[in-house]
Amino acid sequence: MTGTTTKTAVVAKRVDDGEADTAEIRELVRAAGYEVGGEVTQTRTADPALQLGEGKVEELAALVAETDAERVVFDNRLGPYQTYNLGKQLPENTEVVDRFRLILDIFGQRANTRKAQLQVELAELRYELPRAEAKTSLAKRDERPGFMGLGEYDESREQDIKAQISRIRDELANIEKTEQQRRETRRESGFELVALAGYTNAGKSTLLRRLADDLDVDENEQLHPDLDTTAESQDKLFTTLGTTTRRLDMDRRDVLLTDTVGFISDLPHWLVESFKSTLESVYQADLVLLVVDASESIDEIREKLVTSHDTLYERNEAPIVTVFNKVDKVGDDELAEKMEALSALAPDPIAVSGKEGINLAALRERIDAELPPRERETLVLPMTDETMSVVSWVHDHAHVRDVDYGDEQVVVDFEALPTVVEKSRAKASDLVAEA
Repeated sequence: MTGTTTKTAVVAKRVDDGEADTAEIRELVRAAGYEVGGEVTQTRTADPALQLGEGKVEELAALVAETDAERVVFDNRLGPYQTYNLGKQLPENTEVVDRFRLILDIFGQRANTRKAQLQVELAELRYELPRAEAKTSLAKRDERPGFMGLGEYDESREQDIKAQISRIRDELANIEKTEQQRRETRRESGFELVALAGYTNAGKSTLLRRLADDLDVDENEQLHPDLDTTAESQDKLFTTLGTTTRRLDMDRRDVLLTDTVGFISDLPHWLVESFKSTLESVYQADLVLLVVDASESIDEIREKLVTSHDTLYERNEAPIVTVFNKVDKVGDDELAEKMEALSALAPDPIAVSGKEGINLAALRERIDAELPPRERETLVLPMTDETMSVVSWVHDHAHVRDVDYGDEQVVVDFEALPTVVEKSRAKASDLVAEA
């Protein structure tokens, strides 16, 4: 690899039966900035000491030496002892990581906000915590205590990890409190909240760009400081780590649409827990759009829908609409077959293509239909010095159907959230009292 700084990694995967599929782990390796130098797979029960059989580990070691790989990435969960034992069998200074350590590396590269950075740090500490005890005995018996990712032995490390976890949890709780106050302010301002959820690479960011009204971002930036003028649309895993919120282009409603961190296959509980605060924007939404990749197989979609529902229904009370995205990659008959086969998990879904802009008008209509109904109200305002400011306020917080300006009064016909209607009545009463 003369003349380039590209890092090389070798992929390894063991399955109990069938053929090992390495497509996702290869994508993850590339997302982490490595070139895949080769792979070793095996079908057998897990070896408790090495994950793979001894013969396969020898083959893995030879491939690492041949490709000058700096890293071996297992698409299996590795225990600390397996990591240690594998390291002893591989060429010196070869790093051994499993898919979860790799995911943390990618998250770390993409963490651009304080909240995202804290969540990555929390996940890394939770990953390290069960390894702290293993380091004790391993470090004492091996002359290379920092060998193969187990780290230097330190009796106080476990207490340090727990203290750091507690500190991060407190800081994340304060951030979430601020974000909750912001969501409440939005609702008081008449905004409704729609969240995009689903697995990474399902096309959520592409849909956000298609549905968002970019022109309104800047003028609302002061009221909503987390509005982001950029939302990447890339065919890459984990492009969106944090959340991106933009105003949704709707005729009758003021809606904010949030793109959230993508779900990932086969994540351990500790990793899911570390990123739970990111999902608060989903749990607090008025409507959730669960986006799936229509081009995947029925079994793949079914598995992802089940996992997504487990996550969403844990704390979410808002209606969920399943959005079959990327229909430009699927024929009509195939799409109909998939939607029929998955109807129990995805009743009454809607099919779109964010990339090609297919059926987005129907999606907007569905969003309008699924959001809570608005109240219709007619205000009769006396003509005072403050009347026009109230009319302006109603325009900003509601969908105004008609305004009739008379010599002595103004009649405003509008639709709005119940909280906005209640506030408008209070403002009208104040005007009457002042008249």
